[in-house]
Amino acid sequence: MTPSITDSAVKAAIAAMASESATVEEKIQMLIEMAQGFQKKPKKAQDLRNAVSLYYRAHEMSSEEYPLLKARAQVGMAGTLRTIPDAGTELLLQAKVGYEEALPILQQLALPEEVAEAQMNFGLVLQSLVPFNLARIADSIQAYHEALRVFTWENYPQEYAILYNNIAIAYLSMPMASEREYLRQGLAVQSFEVALKHINLIDHPREYAMLQNNLGNALQYLVSSHPVENNLRAIAAYDEALKVRNFKDAPLEYANTISNKANALFNLPDNPEKPEAGNLQNLLQARNYYQQAWQIFTQHQQIEQAEVVAQALQDVEVEMNN
Repeated sequence: MTPSITDSAVKAAIAAMASESATVEEKIQMLIEMAQGFQKKPKKAQDLRNAVSLYYRAHEMSSEEYPLLKARAQVGMAGTLRTIPDAGTELLLQAKVGYEEALPILQQLALPEEVAEAQMNFGLVLQSLVPFNLARIADSIQAYHEALRVFTWENYPQEYAILYNNIAIAYLSMPMASEREYLRQGLAVQSFEVALKHINLIDHPREYAMLQNNLGNALQYLVSSHPVENNLRAIAAYDEALKVRNFKDAPLEYANTISNKANALFNLPDNPEKPEAGNLQNLLQARNYYQQAWQIFTQHQQIEQAEVVAQALQDVEVEMNN
């Protein structure tokens, strides 16, 4: 086993665990801290499995004497199970049970921030289970809203932005009859706009760019009788995101946003007042963006994204030759 935390830290923790001078409570805390070391900076999937084992040992040692430590070990284990690559439904269901058992204890004994973080991650687990019909998206949204009671924009802007982003994506994944499709999309757009009232370019650039990029996506695919107007709003949102995302500092995020912007340009007439005149200029700009994005995705070995963009490039060529 090659630990992700330093060998000296592991040896010190194991030595302390074996020491008779350490109390049971101290040993449980050490196990949790070791597990967190593997969980926070894993170099490979085995690190995450090591973290699960350590959390499990801490959970077993806690018994009923240390309910808060037991709940913390359970939450740590659940959070790690969720992040194991290709986590199947079995691991996600284990994580779900972990949060359901630990949250009532945390609500009694832990600080509000610790409870809110657990609710935020519980929402993610529920959201991951929805496609398998093993959880309800409404319960995921409720968990996010519970976390927002603590993670306000004034005190926790990063968590606030992520929560509203998750809520919007949850709305977009809600199954609805086609005639009500516009409703869930409208709720998603509204969620991004609520967050952007408080998350600004100067103070929170990264979160601002994430929200603007995803707002652009929601606007672009909004079922509406005003598609041109929505595409123009989407492009404006992408341009805001591109004030932060650039080739040098965030190449993959930049590639993602310019390919999204290209998608909007593909469907936008050059002159919205004269749509019959076509969109050759916008197609040329879209092609340029797709080419840039393809190069970046290929360079960073993002094969799946590169293939999607390559297909979009072919579609542009076909459209330009029509």
